[in-house]
Amino acid sequence: MTPIQHNLLLRALILTGLILFGFYLSGEQGLLSLTLESDRSRISTVILALYTLLSIHWLYLVMDLSAAQKALDEACPLLEQATSGGLTSSNSRVSIGDKMLPAGIFSDYLRDLLKKTSSLPEGDLDHGILLQALGDRLMAKHSLGHFATDMLLKLGLLGTIIGFIMMLTPVGELTDFDANVLQQLLGQMSGGMAVALFTTLSGLVTSTLLGLQYQLLDAAAVRFVDRVAVSVDVLVLPMLSRKERSAE
Repeated sequence: MTPIQHNLLLRALILTGLILFGFYLSGEQGLLSLTLESDRSRISTVILALYTLLSIHWLYLVMDLSAAQKALDEACPLLEQATSGGLTSSNSRVSIGDKMLPAGIFSDYLRDLLKKTSSLPEGDLDHGILLQALGDRLMAKHSLGHFATDMLLKLGLLGTIIGFIMMLTPVGELTDFDANVLQQLLGQMSGGMAVALFTTLSGLVTSTLLGLQYQLLDAAAVRFVDRVAVSVDVLVLPMLSRKERSAE
């Protein structure tokens, strides 16, 4: 069965559409405007702005990994049909037969593998270190997203603390128990409570959504590395071994 090209990108777009639809419903119900207007600390605005920027960065990583998956999907049939010596590297570009692979993660991996095998003793073909480096490199790109997921949650907790401070400060300044003063005090306290609750809500929702988005990306990266390992072990290394034997 032929794999669907850009499968990761399609799933990411579906998830993005669901998230946007959720924000649309929140806006239609007035929850989004209520959150932004009630938060006098503006932390909720900062959280939503950061989430938007980080989601754009996430989509960029999705497109990059999806392009790498597409290149791998296109390369596997060519590798199956390639003969001994059909995999070559020239001018930092990798070719399978007469077809040049597009520049990208998989092409760079094959180029590094060819460089490594050309300097190894005969029969000593192994790509474990390169495979580990590939996995580490992919996961390193996601480190900002994982840090940001935790940061958004902590910004929400910071807003909670600020909200409680805003709520309790007027109590310490109370000197008169007049009804009008108490009414004003209750209004200030409710404003502080609104800041605490809405910033907490913003932090929890955005950190959960961003964590889900990067979970999708992490799982796709693991599957990609697994496919690279299997493809190289099954298709590339035997080809390089045949090339060595034919050169003897």
